[in-house]
Amino acid sequence: MRVVATAGHVDHGKSTLIRRLTGMEPDRWAEERRRGLTIDLGFAWTELPDGCSVAFVDVPGHERFVTNMLAGVGPVPAALFVVAADEGWMPQSTEHRDALDALGVSEGLLVITRSDLADPGPALEQARDRLRGTGLDGLPSVQVSGRTGRGIGELAEALDAMLHRLAPADPDADVRLWIDRAFTISGAGTVVTGTLQGGTLRVGDRLRLTPSGLDTTIRGLHALGSAEESLSAPARVAVNLRGVDLDGLRRGHALITPGRWLTTDVLDVRVRPPAAREPAALPQRLTLHIGSAAVPVHVRPLGADTARLTLRQPLPLRIGDRALLRDPGEHRVRAGVTVLDVRPPELRRRGAARARAAELDRLDGTPDAADELRRRGLVRADELAAMGATPPGDGPWLLSPQHRAHLAARLRDALAEHRRTHPLDDGMTTGAALRALDLPDPELLPGIATEAGIALHRGRLGGGSDLPDAVTRAVEVLRGRLREHPFRAPTAEELAELGLGDRELAAAERTGALLRLAPGLALLPDAEEAALPRLAELDEPFTLSEAKRALDTSRRVAVPLLELLARRGRTRRLPDGTHRLGR
Repeated sequence: MRVVATAGHVDHGKSTLIRRLTGMEPDRWAEERRRGLTIDLGFAWTELPDGCSVAFVDVPGHERFVTNMLAGVGPVPAALFVVAADEGWMPQSTEHRDALDALGVSEGLLVITRSDLADPGPALEQARDRLRGTGLDGLPSVQVSGRTGRGIGELAEALDAMLHRLAPADPDADVRLWIDRAFTISGAGTVVTGTLQGGTLRVGDRLRLTPSGLDTTIRGLHALGSAEESLSAPARVAVNLRGVDLDGLRRGHALITPGRWLTTDVLDVRVRPPAAREPAALPQRLTLHIGSAAVPVHVRPLGADTARLTLRQPLPLRIGDRALLRDPGEHRVRAGVTVLDVRPPELRRRGAARARAAELDRLDGTPDAADELRRRGLVRADELAAMGATPPGDGPWLLSPQHRAHLAARLRDALAEHRRTHPLDDGMTTGAALRALDLPDPELLPGIATEAGIALHRGRLGGGSDLPDAVTRAVEVLRGRLREHPFRAPTAEELAELGLGDRELAAAERTGALLRLAPGLALLPDAEEAALPRLAELDEPFTLSEAKRALDTSRRVAVPLLELLARRGRTRRLPDGTHRLGR
């Protein structure tokens, strides 16, 4: 199936063309048929001689209904641009031309209608002139009469040829279905319609509604009046949703593949004035139109042709999306935009906007994973994919070589500062390192530590560092005393005189200079091995008192030392409180 929209001034015969081509009535409302005026979007379809199906989105041409018109043409790749022979180019012709050009529509047909009422030649030349310089420049043209039917056959042939020029849609793309209608059907529930630009819908698929973020399931699918189990783009589709109230839906909402899109309310864009106008300063308040959505935005110019848009409502957008900015007060399209960044950096520092503009000047709206990674330094792979770029490599996080080197340098600085301010610590904890680097995931740290040449062991970085000089000297004095009497641990007063608290003793134990039996209680590191020969000379089982005498020490030392030996299986404490060597 292909999808085509109409465009052109009010009462130039757009709906009449669709009736002639399809045999269907595109105007859905009784008021539309009574007044002969399309107010909202109309839909019809037909099958061309070669078997290709084409669905039409018939849009209103009156200036009061331009928002409805834009909702119809927004997701559609081609248009029938209609100009009446007896009236020629009119004001809404201009706005519709600017809208299609801004949205990047470059395929279609120029149809001169009401050719039975006036010579179509002047209107054709005028229309060609007005389309010159836009994406619609050089459209094939057809002259028809909706009243008599003259030229409708030629129009069908030209339409068939044009449809075969359209680029094929990607059936495997992530789904983003802009909703242009929402209603309920008795016995079925909520139904939404839209133009499927990419991807495939299947009954049972789970989709996410934006901006609500609610998940829903496809209960049923219809296209061209028939129920389907699956539908691939391009297509006009009606989707029956399970568990969604109509009150939570409206035109401009979207159904998206969960986890595959970023919703954003701040984006940086390239701005293009309509082809027939000179660049001009944009008002701060405009309306952004994309798909079927129309969202008020605040415009902040950055460079000569770039700007930051802050949206009143978040939208699912990607790099490269085409949209337009319209001034609803002046009833005209002010600019077309191409999305350059859907996760732009904050602009807080003086000169940040100017620097950002220079950076945006290098972007063309084509998603480039390598360039995005270079500019961002660190990004989740799924977020990069959601921006529209294919992530390079595997893993949940992507880190550019430049940013990895930058983080490694910061880690070395952070470790040096930690050693200066916490000289007795066994290196730096991973938690402190994560905070210092502001890393979002602990899994990133090992690679950065390796880059920095820093050992990571048991949750600490850069452990085993030397003790401060003053502590080293005090420990050496203590070790000298213990060599003479290995089991006479110094008292708290003696340790205080040496300037050794429990943190210093723990640090000395970490470096292998001491063995710490308990807080404030330290011996030489070989105390365990030195104790065993002395205890082996005792008759077994031996008592605590006998061990004290053999070791020439106090109860304060003997109790924790025997407990250490028992924990390590070097001795065994019997039920009566005595001890034996070994198990």
